Amino acid sequence: MSDVSIIGLGPMGAALARALLQRGARVAVWNRTPAKAEPLVAEGATPAASVAEAAQASPVVVVCVAGYPETFRLLEPGEVAAALAGKVLVQLSTGTPEDARGGQAWAKERGADYLDGAILAVPSQIGRPESTILVSGSETAYRESKALLEKMAGTAPYLGQNVGAASALDLAFLSHLFLGLLGFYHGARLCEDEGLRVADLGAMLADVAPAIGGMIKHDAEAIQAGTYHGSESSLDTCARALEMLVRQAREARIDAAIPAFAAGLFRKGVAAGLGDESPAALVKVLRKGG
Repeated sequence: MSDVSIIGLGPMGAALARALLQRGARVAVWNRTPAKAEPLVAEGATPAASVAEAAQASPVVVVCVAGYPETFRLLEPGEVAAALAGKVLVQLSTGTPEDARGGQAWAKERGADYLDGAILAVPSQIGRPESTILVSGSETAYRESKALLEKMAGTAPYLGQNVGAASALDLAFLSHLFLGLLGFYHGARLCEDEGLRVADLGAMLADVAPAIGGMIKHDAEAIQAGTYHGSESSLDTCARALEMLVRQAREARIDAAIPAFAAGLFRKGVAAGLGDESPAALVKVLRKGG
């Protein structure tokens, strides 16, 4: 019997399986396209001829496919669901907290213990110290799969029995990542318009990243505590800076959509009487759902 089965061998699933193999785990693998399993079989993995066979092969079954609908299409057939009874099902496909709750309910109906996870890494980082897999759901499932999770990632923190916690924190991270990148891309256009090197902007941002991280941590603590005074910058000051970004974009005839969106939110904050509070007070506007 294998220690763990990996269902789905795209770039991420294959990286998970390889990290497990390199750390001495006995791994069964399945993929819709069998050829994708061949390199892993050459490294010591056991190929499963079907999803049901993969589910039967190990006490812990990890699914890493395109999404939750694809997961259920693979696991729904009767022989697969029956094979999952008494097993730990670890869902590492990307989804929302509501998806996670649906997955937990589905697993419970079929007698499986369920853990929902979110991978904060790209495939090349899997198994390295900088990689993280967030997990939430059944504490029993976490205890039974913890050693395997820690072979796949540098850290695998358990966020508790709220099964939606891992996907919620993952989406919160992605919100920061992608919206932050939009700001950088707009800044890149600003630099191009003035004949500046975008690479220099990238280097500057990398240098100040620790300070920006400190600001984010400070704002997070302010939001948690509900205290929005005593900041070195006010929401009103930030609103005026954003209006200047909008004006510059229009003067330079570059797309102003990104700063205009941000400026609109900050205008709402000022209109709500939050101008003298810290920029973190903008969360009060966001809580109202627009």
